[in-house]
Amino acid sequence: MTKTLYLMRHGETLFNQQKKIQGWCDSPLTEKGIKQAQIAGIYFKDRNITFDSAYASTSERASDTLEQVTDQSYKRVKGLKEWNFGRFESESESLNPPLPYGDFFAGFGGEEEVQFRQRVSETLMDIMNEAGETVLAVSHGAACRQFMRNWAHTSEVDQKDRLGNCCILKFEFEHDTFKLLEIINHDYSSLG
Repeated sequence: MTKTLYLMRHGETLFNQQKKIQGWCDSPLTEKGIKQAQIAGIYFKDRNITFDSAYASTSERASDTLEQVTDQSYKRVKGLKEWNFGRFESESESLNPPLPYGDFFAGFGGEEEVQFRQRVSETLMDIMNEAGETVLAVSHGAACRQFMRNWAHTSEVDQKDRLGNCCILKFEFEHDTFKLLEIINHDYSSLG
């Protein structure tokens, strides 16, 4: 049976606005972040997309985003959390090393890149094997990007630019394989 996963990044947060590193630490959605999530919700409603199952990272910014997208019940899952940046959590983004980060953060109490990618990928595999046909999972920018990298060999769809807030990645899931079908970026320029 072919299933569909909509993997989505959370809406803008206070730390996003302040250009702070935000991994396992959390900050609330801004008004703009709430509106971004509502626009994503309208995207699904306008296309009559309903979810058999919904999941969010245990970070409040992810669950708050999901609650703006749909009013259905959902499950919070630790494996969908963002990269653990160790002692860099809540510090200025100007302290980030150049991309790719690799294992930089592991030296400061954070996660190794491969460990992080494996955590997110295994979590989504488990979710899709237990879930219904159409699934929404709200996670984080680096988590979504690492999942894309894990399955890059199955798809020609890619986006080199940063994954914006409330960006939606549509994956097909069949025979324990994910294929990225589409990247949905909304125009939030009117939100200021």
